[in-house]
Amino acid sequence: MKLVMVLMLVALPLYCYAGSSGCSLLDNVVEKSVDPTVSKDEYRVYLKDFAQTDVEKKAADELKQCFLQQSNETLANFKQMLQIMYDSIYCK
Repeated sequence: MKLVMVLMLVALPLYCYAGSSGCSLLDNVVEKSVDPTVSKDEYRVYLKDFAQTDVEKKAADELKQCFLQQSNETLANFKQMLQIMYDSIYCK
């Protein structure tokens, strides 16, 4: 199951290939992942084109649950970390 989650996280950037991330699809998925007001059901509907099998749907649910368990401060720090990565010289 953890492998499916890792593959899902790897597949999205490869699908878009780049970084503000430069890919609105990836930015939207990350934003919905981090947003505590988005439920797992809403998240699953948003990812329906990517998570089609039961295993993939379960992985998406677990990924969203990981973010739902975090404090608002941690989520803000995560967003800030992403922005720092996007702004680094290695993403340009």
